[in-house]
Amino acid sequence: MFEKVLIANRGEIAVRIIQACTDLGIDSVAVYSDADETAKHVRRADEAFHIGGSKAQDSYLDRERLLEAAREADVDAIHPGYGFLAENESFAAAVEDSEFVWVGPPSEVMADFGEKTRSRTIMADAGVPIVPGTTDPVNDPADVEAFADEHGYPVAIKADGGGGGRGLKVVGDPDEIESKYREAVREGEAYFDNPNVYLEKFLENPRHIEVQVIADRHGTVRHLGERDCTIQRRQQKLLEESPSPVLDDGAREEICAAARRGVAQAGYVNAGTVEFLYEDGEYFFLEVNARIQVEHPVTETLTGIDLVKWQLRVAAGEELTVSQEEVDPRGAAMEFRINAEDPDNDFTPLPGTLSTYEPPRGIGVRVDDGVDEGDSIAPFYDSMFAKVVVTGADREEVIARGKRALSETTIEGVPTTIPFHQRLLEDDGFLANEQTTNYVDRELVGE
Repeated sequence: MFEKVLIANRGEIAVRIIQACTDLGIDSVAVYSDADETAKHVRRADEAFHIGGSKAQDSYLDRERLLEAAREADVDAIHPGYGFLAENESFAAAVEDSEFVWVGPPSEVMADFGEKTRSRTIMADAGVPIVPGTTDPVNDPADVEAFADEHGYPVAIKADGGGGGRGLKVVGDPDEIESKYREAVREGEAYFDNPNVYLEKFLENPRHIEVQVIADRHGTVRHLGERDCTIQRRQQKLLEESPSPVLDDGAREEICAAARRGVAQAGYVNAGTVEFLYEDGEYFFLEVNARIQVEHPVTETLTGIDLVKWQLRVAAGEELTVSQEEVDPRGAAMEFRINAEDPDNDFTPLPGTLSTYEPPRGIGVRVDDGVDEGDSIAPFYDSMFAKVVVTGADREEVIARGKRALSETTIEGVPTTIPFHQRLLEDDGFLANEQTTNYVDRELVGE
């Protein structure tokens, strides 16, 4: 096992990794920007190194400075968390070529899943259903028209390196083809340094289902069940739950087996998430997130498996000791993302200082956060600063417990997404399990 690990991240996930390191007897090394000099992850780590200015590109995205900090600290491995460089295959390759161990999937596998056409081909070869579409980039608006003639409208034009809704353009009729194609190409080049685009039949009312997987270097692959991430705002998740209330046992077993089969085909190692769209009883592969996921606590609370500890163990060369049959999720869980945003003002991020911060406690409540009372939410990074995770015997108990936990939470100094979550838990459509990925925009915020 490693003696010392550098965490190339900040905030809530950095604190979470520090906790896992402590449990394993590993010394943790934090890094921080000017804005994070007194941050919670810095206070909690065994050591901390300054890596640059407040903006991410001057600090948490500075690959050379991160490697320099790792050398200064004399660490064994680097854990990227999520966001920033966590899914950057060139940074992963740089770590692999250094004296440090990369706590994540191999860089070549990350590259495979980073290009959506390649990942669709891998999954199709493994017998995993993919959304009807192209597995090679298209090079002309005429290709979009031909695809629409065969599959009908709407058509999704997607950036090959895209994600999070960037580089995604939906064509509703022939008059939009030219402009939407050019926009997708421009966004792909600007955001992902990849102008290639591909096409898919656009699913108008899907659910978003994801499967947690973990694999070791010895060829063992396990799935740890699924999560439903359908409640989203502009392709950004707000709430996750498990089990998915839309799947029966047969569909759940099938989609989890498909995820496991697909990552095994790709030679995947470490923790990852296979994402699917589900509509009218059919599921289709969407993408693989080659990292620990924001909503990983949902799976941990139901399975009792510490995913971050297993990330470190797998990276150190250990074999997974749990059989697939021993993975036995119990009950239900729900995660509420607590962002410094005003949900009544278009979810506008509003950073500030937490003059009061009293998270909930009690049975069935877990809080993962990157702040304490008096800490500031900086304007330079993601606005999420905490996650409230509740568990119960079933969805009904989880919703009741979620209401209690959110009502017990007192936060002053910044607006938060808590009022949105409270409204959601009273919403008839959500309670009746009628949500799709556009439900929040269509039904709850009037878009």
